[in-house]
Amino acid sequence: MSESSGSGAAPATAGARDYRLLVPREWFRVDLMQDRWRRQLKTFVEKQADGRQVPAEMTRNVWATLRNTAEAGRARGAMEFYLLTLSRNGGLPASLLVSLMPPGGTPVDPDAFAAWIEAREGEDGGREEVGVVDLPAGRAVRVAGPTSLDLHVVLPDGTGYLTLSFSAPVVGMSGPMLRLCEAIAGSLRWVE
Repeated sequence: MSESSGSGAAPATAGARDYRLLVPREWFRVDLMQDRWRRQLKTFVEKQADGRQVPAEMTRNVWATLRNTAEAGRARGAMEFYLLTLSRNGGLPASLLVSLMPPGGTPVDPDAFAAWIEAREGEDGGREEVGVVDLPAGRAVRVAGPTSLDLHVVLPDGTGYLTLSFSAPVVGMSGPMLRLCEAIAGSLRWVE
């Protein structure tokens, strides 16, 4: 396991200025707070295709999908993007996007936030499990879908959430992958 410290861009919170998260070494880290994030992402995609019979079109599609995910994440406060290749054919990797969600249009109380998500889910017709869980770092809203797991962890000062968005498009979010993602989320700690 490698220990990741937040990028320093996390807001000053009551007693905590940053976070730590244990992520297995096999996961490739892309620092979205640095200008070189595109180069880091391109390196990952090229390494995954290197020495394999991966069609160039698939490599381009994976690159475009990951780049778009990173860009959309950055626009919503993403700071780190972790990638784990589970496929030998160069398909989409499992991923973790760590984002800061400041207060805004979402309820600050986790129970109210979970209810808000459930109400919106009804509009979208999605089939996700929504609930509130206790993690060592604090209360979190847990949203689990067939290929995704999002945990919105309340910041220590209660003014927003640190969001851990896991995605496993190839293997799905169940069994060992679900347990791994929950263990990573359980390793989250606030640092003074």
